[in-house]
Amino acid sequence: MKFLEFPTLDVINKYLIFETPDSKIYGRVEAFSCKSTGAEKKLYKQLETRHQEELTAYSLSPEQNLHLIVSPFGPLDQPSSRKTLFYLISTLNASFPDYEFSDLKPEQFSKQPSLPMVMNSINTTLFSLGRADLIQTHRFWDVLDEAITLNDCDVYSYVPDNDSDPFADESSIWSFNYFFFNRKLKRILFFTCSSLR
Repeated sequence: MKFLEFPTLDVINKYLIFETPDSKIYGRVEAFSCKSTGAEKKLYKQLETRHQEELTAYSLSPEQNLHLIVSPFGPLDQPSSRKTLFYLISTLNASFPDYEFSDLKPEQFSKQPSLPMVMNSINTTLFSLGRADLIQTHRFWDVLDEAITLNDCDVYSYVPDNDSDPFADESSIWSFNYFFFNRKLKRILFFTCSSLR
């Protein structure tokens, strides 16, 4: 994944790191192109091999192995669905270089039902943290739209378990991770935010 520079996102990111009376908030929005590096091409081949091994190792009776086919990205027997999983894992690897996300499973992600629901959830969180100015004055959603064309995006979230959460420690209160994936632009906008004691 190639990191894409957007000066307007840099401005937004300055407002996503702050303190409340109860916690410290660390947020950032990053844009990536879906152009794979050499290491990512190797990862894609590994994920493809793992998927084929899983399909071969199990009988494909729907009752036993539905998780091998159904995913938030669509049927995993379709290359485009597996490619989406690869893009999200690669985005996490690029955004958190000190962590390795290659072993993540499709069920650790979810496809969000609608963009307005995601926007409302993020707005509610930012308003409750006293960051209404980010939405109103700093045109948060306009800035994101300029970078990714929000209405053309599928939105996914990553809900990590304790083993795969970069914020998992005793000081973590909550976190969220959203991927705005624009297939036409071959671009992902990643918004991660966490609250720490």
